[in-house]
Amino acid sequence: MAAFTSLFPSRRRQRPPHRDRRPTTGLAGRDFLLLLLATLGTFANYAPMLTVVPLWTARGAAGEGGAGAATAVTMATTVAVQLCMGWLTRRFTLRRLLGAGALLLGLPTFGYVLSSGLAWVLAVSAVRGVGFGVVAVTGSALVAELVPPEQRGRAVGWYGVAVGLPQVVLLPLGAWLAAEGHFGAVFAAAGALSVGAVPLVAAMSGRSAASSPSPSPTASRTPQPSASGSYRPLLRPALLLAAASVALGGLTSFLPFVLARPDLAPTALLVLFVAMIVGRWAAGVWSDRRGPGRLVLPAAAVCAPAVAVLALTAGHGATVPVALVMVALYGLADGALQNETLVLMFRRAGPYGSGAAGTAWNMAYDGGTGLGSAGVGLAAPWLGPGGAFGSVAALIALSVPGGARLRTGGRVRRARPVDASGDLPARSDP
Repeated sequence: MAAFTSLFPSRRRQRPPHRDRRPTTGLAGRDFLLLLLATLGTFANYAPMLTVVPLWTARGAAGEGGAGAATAVTMATTVAVQLCMGWLTRRFTLRRLLGAGALLLGLPTFGYVLSSGLAWVLAVSAVRGVGFGVVAVTGSALVAELVPPEQRGRAVGWYGVAVGLPQVVLLPLGAWLAAEGHFGAVFAAAGALSVGAVPLVAAMSGRSAASSPSPSPTASRTPQPSASGSYRPLLRPALLLAAASVALGGLTSFLPFVLARPDLAPTALLVLFVAMIVGRWAAGVWSDRRGPGRLVLPAAAVCAPAVAVLALTAGHGATVPVALVMVALYGLADGALQNETLVLMFRRAGPYGSGAAGTAWNMAYDGGTGLGSAGVGLAAPWLGPGGAFGSVAALIALSVPGGARLRTGGRVRRARPVDASGDLPARSDP
């Protein structure tokens, strides 16, 4: 009888174990899900602090200048550490850097409650800026490591959703809680959420979607240069993104003056960030279906007239509905441009270049946003809000022709079961 049944093995025996049915890497993989959850945790720390820390500093009698200095110090150390990310990614794995960045972002947050003095707040903000700079670069670079090239558009889109949701929900919530005097609760929750991302990062397998099933030890441990050997292939999309981000920095800081109704500014900011999330996600789906780079030129071309119309309607109460529509249109276009430029940078960086692409993208985005906030603030007293945003629209328009040469064309081919693309970022070992 046993001999007879052995000729017909049961279907249950042939079924692979349950743990093998869910892939570790890829868009539906466990590692990418853990990355999204860790991103939600770290940006849930970053987003509310944008408004809560200045309010906390002002409470310590530092004045408006001190409140602005806290944000300036955070962004200064963020950009400074991003300049060093090339050196760091050659010596440490992306996962270890992401875990360290989450700790540097989260642990100092608990320290805010000790004092609202300007010197203390600036010191804590400087350390948090280092952590955020590491988190921003390594998180985006891990997207390219954990998913194959034909899924990167959607992966970057979902990563954008994880980045944007805390800004939509927690930025106004944090401001409301701070206005009610619950600073300690906000600091504790934000610190815990970022620190809680560390075990999520540690739970990742450390495998790459582009690696072979049995990589050699040296293949994942030896730092490799990018295909280009420089940032030159990334310069054009980075400049285009930076130009569009100038408008974002201006809008987030001076939207009340553009709308001529300060009471509608929170609603307009909500519209802006929701539209950006939708734009990033939709562009990711389009990128995987049609190929990366096809939306770069249309998205940049829409940003310029949207900001120009905002400039024309600045200060006019009767045109507030038009301004809100332009805010939504700009948010959609800028979100699509953010997604497309990052996916395009991953492709241009070539094998082992995801760290360089993530660094260039984040520096362009953060630098453009900071320049927009400072530039519009300096120009508005001389040109007025309309003139300042008109100058921003002209800057974006001047950058649009550069987007015409960024279209890669061609649909991304689906990888074979055993991927041989070799698109493996440096230092991907666990």
